[in-house]
Amino acid sequence: MSSRLADLASRLDEPLLVTNLTNVFYLTGFDSSNAALLVRPGGDVTLYTDFRYIEAARGVDGVEAVLTKRALMADVGERLEGTVQFEGDVLPYLEWKRLRSGGAKLEATSGIVDELRAVKDEQELKAIRRAARAADRAFEALTAESFIGRSEREIAWRLRELMHAHGVDEVSFESAVGYGPHGAHPHWSPTDTIVSMGTLVVVDWGARVDGYCSDCTRTVSTGRLPDRLREIYDLCLAAQQRACREIKAGMTGVEADALARDVITEGRYGDAFGHGLGHGVGLMVHEAPRLSTESTDTLAAGHVVTIEPGIYLEGVAGVRIEDLAIVREDGVELLTSFPKELIEVK
Repeated sequence: MSSRLADLASRLDEPLLVTNLTNVFYLTGFDSSNAALLVRPGGDVTLYTDFRYIEAARGVDGVEAVLTKRALMADVGERLEGTVQFEGDVLPYLEWKRLRSGGAKLEATSGIVDELRAVKDEQELKAIRRAARAADRAFEALTAESFIGRSEREIAWRLRELMHAHGVDEVSFESAVGYGPHGAHPHWSPTDTIVSMGTLVVVDWGARVDGYCSDCTRTVSTGRLPDRLREIYDLCLAAQQRACREIKAGMTGVEADALARDVITEGRYGDAFGHGLGHGVGLMVHEAPRLSTESTDTLAAGHVVTIEPGIYLEGVAGVRIEDLAIVREDGVELLTSFPKELIEVK
């Protein structure tokens, strides 16, 4: 039985049916498109899957592999007895209806496995470091090339090529390249718009290595900027640097968010920072914990989080500066190393 399964079992008062496939993979190493994992408090574990994956499931140590029908939830529901917890924040309503067709009493839970996933072990940190390093090197190579005269879409595709050239297995998400007014959209999808001189370009990109993600954002200039754009860049950088200096284990997600938000608010651009300061990164590019005004999380040593304040001026331009960091007892260890001072691309 893996240490992760043992850790989960020790936290349970009732059996837990894990249906989030990323959580199933995290706990067992089993990767499929149709599976569920029943973990009992005593440590007994059953892995349910259909004919396509059953042979692979039988090779998983520490679990009993059970063949189900393709309609997995209805089949599993008929096998469950007593009180069973399920991941209420991820199981779709129709699947829940199929699951409850049996005789078990279902109790919704949330975040039990996510809390385990949030604290990374050394092997996980090694993979995330590799992903962040490869992403940094790819972006460094990109900034040595021309931005002006190329489309957002072309720049994003070139960044993907460079990430693969630097050993990335795959991108952790589709790169965002937002030129000028497009940079005021926090999640912009690149277009055929051609980059020209005298404004800001926001680039958000990430790599995946050995299953683990990185996430980074830098904002670059395409020449001399209007004073207001330089002002918001410097303000965003000051906010980001303060958060990097002061975030540490034991701080709540709300407190971490305030470190950067207070700087931006005092600079009279608080209304232009409309998202949270950051989020966890691991097997998924967005996972626990959250750093925001609405967060209920407390940061712990071993969390890997983004620190990414932004200032967005609708119809004008945007700035976001994002680092990936490991939370430590006395601060953070930054995993991204590309400079944050404003650089000019050609």
